[in-house]
Amino acid sequence: MTDKLCIALAQLNPTVGDIAGNLKKAVAARREAAMSGADLVVFSELFLAGYPPEDLVLKPAFQRAAAEAVASLARDTADGGPGILIGAPWMHEGKLMNAVLYLDKGEIKGHTFKVHLPNYGVFDEPRVFQPGNPPGPLNIRGVRVGVPICEDIWLTDVVECLEETGAEILLVPNGSPYDADKFDARAQLVVARVRESGLPLAYVNQIGGQDELVFDGASFVINADYSLAVQMPAWVEKVTITNWSRTDKGWVCEAGEKALVEEGLESVYLALVQGLRDYVNKNRFPGVVLGLSGGIDSALVAAIAADALGPDKVHCIMLPYRYTSDISIADAQECAKAIGVRYDVVPIENPVAGFTSALEPMFAGTQTGTTEENLQSRTRGVILMAVSNKFGALVLTTGNKSEVSAGYATLYGDMNGGFNPIKDIYKMQVFALSRWRNANKPASCLGATGVVIPERIITRPPSAELRPDQKDEDSLPPYEMLDAILEGLVEKEMSIRDIVALGFDRAIVKRIEHLLYISEYKRRQAAPGVKISARNFGRDRRYPITNGFRDAD
Repeated sequence: MTDKLCIALAQLNPTVGDIAGNLKKAVAARREAAMSGADLVVFSELFLAGYPPEDLVLKPAFQRAAAEAVASLARDTADGGPGILIGAPWMHEGKLMNAVLYLDKGEIKGHTFKVHLPNYGVFDEPRVFQPGNPPGPLNIRGVRVGVPICEDIWLTDVVECLEETGAEILLVPNGSPYDADKFDARAQLVVARVRESGLPLAYVNQIGGQDELVFDGASFVINADYSLAVQMPAWVEKVTITNWSRTDKGWVCEAGEKALVEEGLESVYLALVQGLRDYVNKNRFPGVVLGLSGGIDSALVAAIAADALGPDKVHCIMLPYRYTSDISIADAQECAKAIGVRYDVVPIENPVAGFTSALEPMFAGTQTGTTEENLQSRTRGVILMAVSNKFGALVLTTGNKSEVSAGYATLYGDMNGGFNPIKDIYKMQVFALSRWRNANKPASCLGATGVVIPERIITRPPSAELRPDQKDEDSLPPYEMLDAILEGLVEKEMSIRDIVALGFDRAIVKRIEHLLYISEYKRRQAAPGVKISARNFGRDRRYPITNGFRDAD
């Protein structure tokens, strides 16, 4: 009977679809684990495919490539080194399964299939996978190991089945996306499963960005007495060795690394950096370009971009027009200098005049208004896309969640671009993150130290500067009020009556609800952006564009 077990937890950053690259990462992690004497290496959910693979996993050629990668890894284990638990899509009796394969001694020794396929929020797994039956434990080098997969621990039955069929340890591969409150929710969930089963549990999560999703890692081990044995860091690729011993009370993981997991604004900022970094690098863009207006949104995006990619890969362009204030021009220049990025000025007076002249015969007899204002924004969008086409850099858009919610953005103008790091960040969070970044620089960030967003950019009243003396509050309530109302409407799906009961004017709440609904068509055409909330636009909140409903309360 085995009384000792050394398990390596591989918290890595896979790329969806890059089976060869993910296999290379797995081989390197196993080699590292072998040098530390590991008996087993555990990888995250669907590691070889990358998570989530979406409809890509339905492609027969992709399924074959994944199966070949599994076979290759299995052959590697003939060397007498560590066994492997690795996630992959797997055909079983004509059905495609979300599987974890146990590889050892040159063979595929066993498998377990995900039972509960999530179909809410960002998840749509029943679309591509078939559910497995409640599994029994795997015999891993003489130890009965239960392997519930991610969602299988969010309900009670799979762990209960594993405990009843003799599991001694629970190893849980995960593809659990980040949101601002997820870490505590995971910890509470795991403690509940440990309490019910009486079994220790290792939670192995991936890190990295995948389109709009971002994964924070922060893998950990909880012993049967609910004590935290190991806490891996968030936002770091790492292979951590855990040492286990059999006692008269069952298996115990020895105390190991206890990394500090970031919370609050620091956690959110690191999520934005990770999401942008991986979107740019995994899609092989040489860098990014954005319009730097002298306002706080574009300043924060520029800082995030420099921290994610390095200042040398960030190109900021000021695009002034007759309504752009001297203060904005000065602040943009100072901000670019503080961040350390390339900065150019491209005046848009002549191109706007060209559009205006071309449209003059058709617009004759009409009043100047929003159309002409939006021509400024759309001219800027055209210029930024031209720079992108010429040099290959990805255009970043800079609209925050408050503006995107209320439609305070110009389609094909300031919404024009390929990715938006702050798409899921409300305006008041923009202010808070800007102040936080001025006072802090995380070790993993590549940008400048010290104040990177000039104080005047933070304190000046926000303005689109599309007409003389324009302020955002000419069109919107104060952002403190707007964000609070939007939190009720978007994040909590509250009724008009309930939001008014919090002290808000009913007419204002109704107006914001109206703006929220009629702007859906804009959001459908918006660039993807990092998801940091439990209710982001696109993957979480899916509303129809054609929508005649209004809350009558």
